[in-house]
Amino acid sequence: MTVHVLILCTHNSARSVLAECMLNHLAAKLGQDVRAHSAGSAPSGRINPFALEALESAGIDTRGCRSKSWDEFSGEGAPPLSIVITVCDSAAAEQCPVFFGGAGGQPVKVHWGYPDPSNAEGGDDGKRRAFELTRQAIGYRMLQLLALPLQTTDRAALQAALTRIGRS
Repeated sequence: MTVHVLILCTHNSARSVLAECMLNHLAAKLGQDVRAHSAGSAPSGRINPFALEALESAGIDTRGCRSKSWDEFSGEGAPPLSIVITVCDSAAAEQCPVFFGGAGGQPVKVHWGYPDPSNAEGGDDGKRRAFELTRQAIGYRMLQLLALPLQTTDRAALQAALTRIGRS
């Protein structure tokens, strides 16, 4: 059964997109039945070009990337979410809609904060470095997530493991 992971950031234009693409790329590479999605509470409607550049430079497919609302994941026909990860502090502080997990349960929620690489100093070169470093940091945590026995871990143990990863 596919493990669905939703990654949230306010505008769904940078960090959450990096995380979605990294998790999907790594899961496919490792042969894991995990599917990442990303969304925002106030989607910008566009993906930051530096995010796309960082992903493409690493050989990660960005086709189909789009900035979308978290409403797509709280209604009829939404995938059953196992995990919801916030990657920016403002999204973590917002009141999320109700997301549904498998068998009508609630997904495990965790915050893995990253500084906004869009705010990096040093012009375009500084932003490129910041986006690449953020992509690498996200990739490291996603590998840790994929090392967990996601199909068999109970909710409390999964929450504890994801919290530990967020502190790493």
